[in-house]
Parts: sequence; C-alpha cells; structure tokens
Amino acid sequence: MDNLIHGHLPDLNAPLRIEGLSLDYGARRALDGVSFSAAPGEIVGLLGPNGSGKTSIFRVLATLRRPSAGRAEVFGIDVAADPAGVRRRIGIVFQSPALDRKLTAEENLRHQGRLYGLGGAALRGRIAEGLATAGLTDRARDRVETLSGGFRRRLDLARGLLHRPDLLLLDEPTESLDPGARRDFWDVLLEARRRRGLTVLVTTHSMEEGERCDRVGILFSGRLAALDAPSALKEKIRGDVVIAETGEPEALADEIRARFGGEVAAIEGAVRIERENGPEFVARVAEAFPGRIASIRVGRPTLEDVFAHVTGRPFQGMA
Repeated sequence: MDNLIHGHLPDLNAPLRIEGLSLDYGARRALDGVSFSAAPGEIVGLLGPNGSGKTSIFRVLATLRRPSAGRAEVFGIDVAADPAGVRRRIGIVFQSPALDRKLTAEENLRHQGRLYGLGGAALRGRIAEGLATAGLTDRARDRVETLSGGFRRRLDLARGLLHRPDLLLLDEPTESLDPGARRDFWDVLLEARRRRGLTVLVTTHSMEEGERCDRVGILFSGRLAALDAPSALKEKIRGDVVIAETGEPEALADEIRARFGGEVAAIEGAVRIERENGPEFVARVAEAFPGRIASIRVGRPTLEDVFAHVTGRPFQGMA
C-alpha cells in the first residue's frame, strides 16, 4: 500500500509533521506507526470508520494525549515536549460544540478571546469579524440554545478561529448536520482558508467531506492505508467497480476470478470486481452465472471503493 501514500515533507517547520506515531489505550493499540505531513494552506482529511484511529490522532495533536511512540510536531514544536507552545498555534473544533448554550453568540466569542488574553478594541474587532464570517452578525445577541445546529457549528468554527491560529483541527465537525448546513460550514471554512492561508486537519467518516480535502488519508485499524488527492486515489482503481449481490459471495468470487481474472473480492454478502468496460462485463458475468446473482450494479470508483480496495473491507456499517 506504500504506493498510495504520498506527501511527506522534509521541512522541519511544516505546519504538521507526524512520524511513526503510535498510541496505546492499555493493551489496545489505537494508532500503529502513522506518518504523514501537511503543507501550508492545505486541507488534509482523515477518513475512516469509528475505531480507525482518526480521533486518536486528533487527541494527540490537540495535546490531550501523549503518544506512546513516534513524534508529532506543529510548526516544529513537539506536541509532547511543549504542549503549551503547540496550543498557541492551533485552533480546535471538537465533535461536540464547545459553546455555552445559555450565553449569546457574541458572549461565547468574548469569553473565548479573553482566554487568549485578548481585550478592548482588538477583541471587539475579532468578534465582529467572526460573527460576519459565520453569517451570524444579526444573531449576535441571540442565545446559543435558540440557534439551529448549523448556526451553532459555524459559531463554533468562528470560536476556534478567533485567536487566529495557524493550524485548525476539526474532529468530525459536521456530524448530524443536514446537507445544506454541511455545505454552509464548509463554505465558511474554505473562505477562512482562502483569506488567511490556514492549514486544516479534519477527521471525518463522510465521503463528501473527504472529496473536499486537498488530500485525504484512509485510516483502518490504527494504520494509514492510503494518502493522496481524492482524484489520485480513485485513479488507482483502473476501470469501473462492479458489485454483485449474492447468497454465496466467497464461492462466486472464486469462480469469477478463475474465469475472468482481475481484482475480485468477497465483501459482506457481495462480490466486488474492478474491471475495465464495466457495463459490458456486467452482461458477461450475468450470463456466465445465471440464477446466482440477485442484483448487480456498476459505477465509477468512489472514495468508498478506494477504502474497500486498500483495506479489503466495506466502509458502511463498520464499528
């Protein structure tokens, strides 16, 4: 899988550099030798199901956990050796909003600014800027509990950006948002990146979010299985992806492989086939195995297909 991992930076002052990172929770290894880096102004996504290790990476970078082995640096600052120095350079948006629901939008930003030693005209200016960026200027004096989920997440993003960090860490920031609110959140994020050259690391299990990243890393069982631009990852799958639903996936996969060759795998009640000229191949395989295929579909590769390609497991339904 090494040929699917690209992008290590020799620059010791890169916004983010992780080398051989491992993290143990007692006897369980949550991260196992993960290495990657991020360039200035880049959005890097970590895509994986629950338990894949993406939140563990987030916790190490947010200085909430010390790594068991390996090294993580933010602009050349070791997260274990100098966590206070790292905190000055990062902004954080947690999976659950870190907002006081009884305070107004403006009050939440004011308290965040004071935590970073801001005050006076400088703080008022940043609050106004944050509210405008989040599209909440006219809701400044509304209590957070009265705001929609999408507005809360955008306010939480403004809170994370208030002290003008150089690296922003997002942990599944749009989980539970509807598609429109998710798009609005990403519009705000991309505009902040454009204006300030912000570097972003985002964990997600959303294929849609993975597509929005400059590069996306696929995590599985604590290891980085692939890392590249979404388009480049999908190009690694040559041709189309054919999915044949059947009651005997293992046996049928063996027979298809023996008869036609190529990339064929049995995955949870289906046979997954990578094939050039997929529509033509569908007719051939249906004719070759009459009555043994309940349904069959073909499509161009997606990030979900890339996940199955590099891990041998389906993405959906994984714990």
